[in-house]
Amino acid sequence: MQFPLNAAQREAVQCDGAPLLVLAGAGSGKTRVITAKIAHLCGRGVDASRIVAITFTNKAAREMRERAEQALRADGVASKLSISTFHSFGLRIVREEATALGLKRGFSIFDPSDIEPIVAELGATADRARARSMQWKISQWKNALVEPSAALASASSDDELAAARAYAGYRDALAAYQAVDFDDLIALPVALFDNDADARARWQARIAHLLIDEYQDTNGAQYRLFRHLVGRDTPFTAVGDDDQAIYGWRGATLDNLAALPRDYPELRVIKLEQNYRSTVRILRCANALIGNNPKLFDKRLWTELAHGEPLRVAPAADEEAEAVAVVRRLLAHKFERRTKLSDYAILYRGNHQARPFETALRAHSIPYEISGGQSLFERTEIKDIVAYLRLIANEDDDPAFVRALQVPKRGVGQATLAHLGRVAQARHTSLFGAVFEAELASAVPSRQRAALEAFCAMVNGIRHRAEREPAGRLLDELLRTIAYADWLTSTLDKRDAQARSQSVDDFVAWLTRKGEADGKNLLELTQMVALITMLEGREQERPDAVRLSTLHAAKGLEFPHVFLVGLEEGVLPHREAIDAGNIDEERRLMYVGLTRAQQTLSLSYCATRKRAGEKVDCAPSRFLAELAQEDLRYADRPLSGDEASQAKQTGNARLAALKALVAR
Repeated sequence: MQFPLNAAQREAVQCDGAPLLVLAGAGSGKTRVITAKIAHLCGRGVDASRIVAITFTNKAAREMRERAEQALRADGVASKLSISTFHSFGLRIVREEATALGLKRGFSIFDPSDIEPIVAELGATADRARARSMQWKISQWKNALVEPSAALASASSDDELAAARAYAGYRDALAAYQAVDFDDLIALPVALFDNDADARARWQARIAHLLIDEYQDTNGAQYRLFRHLVGRDTPFTAVGDDDQAIYGWRGATLDNLAALPRDYPELRVIKLEQNYRSTVRILRCANALIGNNPKLFDKRLWTELAHGEPLRVAPAADEEAEAVAVVRRLLAHKFERRTKLSDYAILYRGNHQARPFETALRAHSIPYEISGGQSLFERTEIKDIVAYLRLIANEDDDPAFVRALQVPKRGVGQATLAHLGRVAQARHTSLFGAVFEAELASAVPSRQRAALEAFCAMVNGIRHRAEREPAGRLLDELLRTIAYADWLTSTLDKRDAQARSQSVDDFVAWLTRKGEADGKNLLELTQMVALITMLEGREQERPDAVRLSTLHAAKGLEFPHVFLVGLEEGVLPHREAIDAGNIDEERRLMYVGLTRAQQTLSLSYCATRKRAGEKVDCAPSRFLAELAQEDLRYADRPLSGDEASQAKQTGNARLAALKALVAR
């Protein structure tokens, strides 16, 4: 398959016998280069099974494999390639070297929810936030290849000291369980190759060429593993962009980019600077912004695409007003341009910023999907309330019964549930129905039985009124009866409890408004919610929906029209980064947001924002002043003569287009 490559891309593809660093700017076609290079290597006779390509997400690995299959049309060649994430490749090593690592072949892999109670016990704490903090610190140490003894010696606070003490016991606990965690999938192969020259040589001999994508996102352990795999003689291609290094908070370090020329003196560096994504104005702003950061390698994006529209900058009174204004502008723009909803993305710094935009989009019945955070319907507290609604609508819904029964706790434990399950199976009924079977009386103590019967009576009571009374009244009564907010307060830290309680209030308020506006009762609303949650679960399909995303999760994506919101000091750049003096990474995060846009880019900020329940004044982000000001149009400022003339011409053209549309 022939790839249309520019001169720099072609040079990167054909450089196959030496260490190579490809500095791939945003939208410069790096995936095309990696895929073309795999095809080139296979065409040169390199055994496909000895070509290893590593990236950071399963999605990126799938996309790379699909493109490789299109490029390598010879039957079966692409299937021999090793294309995976760093951790998947590490798992392959751990499985094959399990005996040498002291593991049985059937070892377990613990996820964070398995790990939290272990760390909590070792740290002698019942505080979940403290346990998670310890868990995160241990993960940081493991990714930096810091041993427990060194962590203990370097601990500089009481919290670090407690985490370091837990770290040593944690490693022993995993060994006793014959288990590994996510970080071990990198750390264990590194430890093996550090100490076993034969194992290191075996794995190096398997690799004829290693390609690594998103190289700027590697951490200390991943760089050490990379060096073990390529040794001194294996050619490699590292593809990355120091301007898009935005994962320092999880251990990624630009030191790995700086180390390559030092560790591989024969390294070649090729820059991909032609952008195939964005307009001239968008790139000019992106270049102006990122020019304020110190550079490891100097590079400047350029494009042959259109000059494009000015970037619009709009202030808003607060986050609700910002969300309403963005959604209204999106709808007007969609009507004028005859675009699809999936052409639009709303990008923000943190997950908590999504809520007002979800509310505004739902108010206009606009479908949306969320990346980089949970949708309203995926949040634990919403799933809890939806479980009650499902059970009220259908008493045979056993999963809903189990979930609703457990939140809040009612003194009904696993033993009682097991008895209930046996009765339900014997009588061919649901768990709800089994509560009223005579056989349960002999198996379950009267206190637990009374709790079950009271729970079922409450559900039945609401069900019998659901078709006659307003949904809002019943929802409020349900929350009061189960005392859900009190339960959150008693089981979670204050901030988490408040956030979840607010989430439930927003959900109930939305359902209430929906019931009143559409004339739907509680049972009908429950069916509507079930449909929404099923549609959101179709991960493989790309619905025609607006994308809501954090800037971190948007990396690697592109959209014709982007709204970059919440551009205030303390939000972007984040106040913790300001306090820590880490503005450079925040600037790179803004740069990533700018370069997601293909055709139009709208920027907005709030004059006030809620923080801890109170409104605080906000200042516009310093990054707005760092953009190319000639390419910006401020919604709250009068236009100059030339700008007014251009705006009039643009307005007349749009009006003519609208008239033509209406005339059809």
